[in-house]
Amino acid sequence: MSDYMNGTGIQYHLHIKKGDVGRYAILPGDPKRVPLIAKYLDDPREIADSREFVTYTGSLEGEMVTVTSTGIGGPSASIAMEELHRCGTDTFIRMGTCGGIALPVKGGDVVIATGAVRNEGTSREYAPIEFPAVADFNVVQALKTAAAALGYSHHLGIVQCKDSFYGQHDPDVMPVSYELLSKWEAWKRLGVLASEMESAALFTVASYLGARCGSVFFVVGNQEREKAGLENPILHDTDAAIRVAVEGVRNLIRSDRS
Repeated sequence: MSDYMNGTGIQYHLHIKKGDVGRYAILPGDPKRVPLIAKYLDDPREIADSREFVTYTGSLEGEMVTVTSTGIGGPSASIAMEELHRCGTDTFIRMGTCGGIALPVKGGDVVIATGAVRNEGTSREYAPIEFPAVADFNVVQALKTAAAALGYSHHLGIVQCKDSFYGQHDPDVMPVSYELLSKWEAWKRLGVLASEMESAALFTVASYLGARCGSVFFVVGNQEREKAGLENPILHDTDAAIRVAVEGVRNLIRSDRS
């Protein structure tokens, strides 16, 4: 299935081929975010639009950089990573939104994941549950340097990944509420920063592929701050996380050259 349409090398889901994409890729979930990210690249152009996967390629520092949307969740994110990797991409930055868990994390902040709780299903089809889902150190450092240089309030640490959005936001009505609530309490006690849906799969798949991967998120809000009676701004402009992702790629390009 690695080739699509008579052995042309066009990937089955993304409809891309070698030469279309760069070594570096930014992976938003929402296809509508692709042009918002691509505008920060030099000479961006649309490469493909297939299902939830929209791909643009431009350049930074003279290097090809690709932006591909993955849709929501680990299954489609892992498909995007595998097919991009087949076409030459080896460095990935997941960019998206998250909901805060730890009380210091508030709406408008940026979270950079150092690792992810594998509370989802995709990563289990790549590695035993004992295997950790961790971000690449150099990608994390590049993102941290970018966030600091841009002056954004940011946090580094573990994020939790799940498959059910409403299992997080309305766990009491779920048949497995007993499990969802007890594990959520564990994440809080362990200092997990935020909840999202893709990093655990992407970090695990990257380990399997021998690729580099990191994640940066814009915090929309924090339900735990609301429960604690703390200020809980709800924000949706993701430009801060987009800019950190783009500058993180720039930092990696410069570092790789040196």
